[in-house]
Amino acid sequence: MSNPTFEESLQELEQIVTRLEQGDVPLEEALTAFQQGMILSKQCKDTLAKAEQTLTKMMTESNEEVPFEEAEK
Repeated sequence: MSNPTFEESLQELEQIVTRLEQGDVPLEEALTAFQQGMILSKQCKDTLAKAEQTLTKMMTESNEEVPFEEAEK
């Protein structure tokens, strides 16, 4: 089974939050959902951090990666 996309993980996380906010989830199910939500939250955070790292780098004419701030100089 392949890893879910960022969008799929975010959608599942939103569904978990909605279910938990309703408050009518049995305790055991709520704990399991909370744990799954924490995993999904970390996956989304990691994906965003990697995207930020990629977007803050530029390639020089000699195909070297440099921080975006240095490329502007």
